[in-house]
Amino acid sequence: MSSTRRPRHFERTFDLDDEHVSLMEEAHQFAAEVLRPVSLELDNLPPSEVIAAGSPLWPAMRKWYQAGHHLMMLPESVGGADLDPLARTLVQEELGWGASDLAVSFGVAALPFFFAAHIGTMLGNTTLINEIVKPFVEDTEAKMIGCWAITEPTHGSDELGAGTEAFASTGSAGSCRAYQKGDEWVITGQKSAWVSNGTIATHALLFCTVDAEKGMGGGGVAIVPLDLPGVSKGPPLDKLGQRALNQGEIFFDEVHLPAELMMIGPDFYRDLLDITLVTANTGMSLLFTGVARAAFEEALDYAGQRVQGGKVIAEHQMIQTKLFNMYVKVEQARAMARGMLLQNSQAPAVARAIAAKVAGTEAALSVANDAVQIFGGMGLAKGTLVEKLYRDARASTIEDGVNEFLGLVAARHLVDSYGEAGFSMDLSFG
Repeated sequence: MSSTRRPRHFERTFDLDDEHVSLMEEAHQFAAEVLRPVSLELDNLPPSEVIAAGSPLWPAMRKWYQAGHHLMMLPESVGGADLDPLARTLVQEELGWGASDLAVSFGVAALPFFFAAHIGTMLGNTTLINEIVKPFVEDTEAKMIGCWAITEPTHGSDELGAGTEAFASTGSAGSCRAYQKGDEWVITGQKSAWVSNGTIATHALLFCTVDAEKGMGGGGVAIVPLDLPGVSKGPPLDKLGQRALNQGEIFFDEVHLPAELMMIGPDFYRDLLDITLVTANTGMSLLFTGVARAAFEEALDYAGQRVQGGKVIAEHQMIQTKLFNMYVKVEQARAMARGMLLQNSQAPAVARAIAAKVAGTEAALSVANDAVQIFGGMGLAKGTLVEKLYRDARASTIEDGVNEFLGLVAARHLVDSYGEAGFSMDLSFG
């Protein structure tokens, strides 16, 4: 019962100009005609077939690059689209409405190049710009695919816990380590099976330990081409939800990396970690607001067609109450997600981004659960969109940090913000 209609949230919450309307409708069309049907098809395949040579994943990803969506957040100075905040809120909600798993995958594909562009420009690192960023900007065939390699077998959400007691503990240092040897860095260790795009990526945004005495705070961030000698990958992960999102392990065995590709060391590791957390959580809030909206729309359509007790169930007060509560949750999630980008506030960005992520993903799970309930038995049937939306939403409350732990990180930032003047280095990226 998926829809290709004009975006239903076109109620002018903001006064949109023609350019923003065009961007939103273009994103909605791409989501409806490419992302959603391909995601539904991939949902039924085993993980190895999702990424096989003949998979519909690859034409969809090429269309993403050819449409220029991979340049969404890159600065204009290197050839990126550099969408303004309002455009990002509109576009990313539509992409999440279409298919959260592919939207996450294709979004993460740009992450290493996003950071390489900003840091390379800021530090005058021409290697990052010329060898990493420019080829990605020119890519229209999805030949360059990024991943975010941070989670490890013994470290998950805690990797994001800057400011917590454990973060700076020597015993908490990550197992993926790098040390400098001449004009190279040597990397050894493993990233876990939850690395998004892990088995299909060509480049990793690698978070690793370079000073174990500082615990997880002694990190470095590098761009690692995954065709270097010593890099290997595990099998793709088989999951309950977001099955079109490839995830898998990456192993590093004495991998020699040019020094120019180690972007940030321990001195500014927390700064970059916070920026990464804000970027990822803001994106999650927008995408899963789209999931919540998709589930609400499916339930509303079904309630207007399904007859019980001699009338469509939308005429029953219990269903009306449920639909209204779902609508409230969608609008609350949207307000939080858009507020994160549109309210030019000096409030702690990490706490606000986490709040938006938690609100969006919890809304998606709750609304999708209610949609299944409205569908009744049909909501449990494979091939029904609401069944998939529920599974995809369930993953989101764990993804990019489990919501419970993220709440503790946000609380730590809120408490600390009362006594801190700010970071010593401006890495705000705009």
